[in-house]
Amino acid sequence: MTTPTPDPAAHAEPEDFTTADYAARMAAAAQSAADAGLAGLLIAPGPDLTHLTGYRPTAETERLTLLVLAAGQDPVLVVPALEAPDAAKAPGADALTLRDWTDGKDPYRVAAPLLDVSGRFGVSDNTWALHLLGLQRELPATAYSPLTDALPMLRAVKDERELARLAAAGAAADAAYAQILHVPFAGRRESEVAADLAGLLRVHGHSQVDFTVVGSGPNGANPHHEAGERVIRHGDMVVLDFGGLKHGYGSDISRTVHVGEPTPEEQRVHDIVREAQQAGFAAVRPGATCQDVDRAARAVITEFGYGERFVHRTGHGIGVTTHEPPYMVEGEEQPLVPGMCFSVEPGVYLPGRFGVRIEDIVTVTADGGRRLNNAPREMAIVG
Repeated sequence: MTTPTPDPAAHAEPEDFTTADYAARMAAAAQSAADAGLAGLLIAPGPDLTHLTGYRPTAETERLTLLVLAAGQDPVLVVPALEAPDAAKAPGADALTLRDWTDGKDPYRVAAPLLDVSGRFGVSDNTWALHLLGLQRELPATAYSPLTDALPMLRAVKDERELARLAAAGAAADAAYAQILHVPFAGRRESEVAADLAGLLRVHGHSQVDFTVVGSGPNGANPHHEAGERVIRHGDMVVLDFGGLKHGYGSDISRTVHVGEPTPEEQRVHDIVREAQQAGFAAVRPGATCQDVDRAARAVITEFGYGERFVHRTGHGIGVTTHEPPYMVEGEEQPLVPGMCFSVEPGVYLPGRFGVRIEDIVTVTADGGRRLNNAPREMAIVG
């Protein structure tokens, strides 16, 4: 693949988050915890900590790092002393107090005075069991709930700076798709096309590539097929699903292409999925529920007789990770509010034959929805 020249506009640096932004996020999170009946939040290294403070430790470690948030209490970040200098440089560090501990000391005794001794806390989903058990040992009357259960919408509503990053990531994914259509497909392995996709995402400013699904022919009937050594053939339908992080925020797009002209059945299934994707997008508006989006897309596919072949939820949230709440799925009655961002990605999967998926990232606006992916949704013919 010839390396394309990136568009300089696509690499424009976004406006930085400020200390005030991080302070507001932590205050809002603490208040949300109180409103939910929690004594506070305990945030371990991961996407929640990055979102709330801008701090991303350079490596996973068994040493306790924990942000403690509670309404009416200043935020405190407990960190190992040897990592305190890096933590102090985080964009949100001026909005919190650092409390370090040295090797040989019990970090849970450092953290314990910050916690209500009989409180129930929301904890980030990726908190190590080692640390949670250490806190329970020190404070046996405390209780804990994962944030997915306690505050699933913690990161769901994006501010304008976050939306700008998500829009830039979406535009970069669109640009990568436009260029992948010009590389050879037939006679090449799925893994080779996947490598081209990864390279294009990086050319267009992605610092991290999370996935590059290339599902050709019967492999396209597996929604999460990992690109393998199958050689793509003339006559194959090929599902492309790829994304990652740009400026710390995610992209995720799916399109289905065909090597040569499709059969009438293949074109029909693609048209059905495209109609379903449009129906899901049209259902996006403030006050609608997440399941309304799923129902709208699923109704189209069911009407045409392929309901049992739509085997996954219609969408997932996206932000500092490529998959996060909310989820567009039956039973999720969370109302949509402006600033939420999520995928709309119906699909039809015919085992042993082919699959079709079309996906855009969408944000809720004051009066409807706005796509953050604008790549053509018609079936593209590739060589």
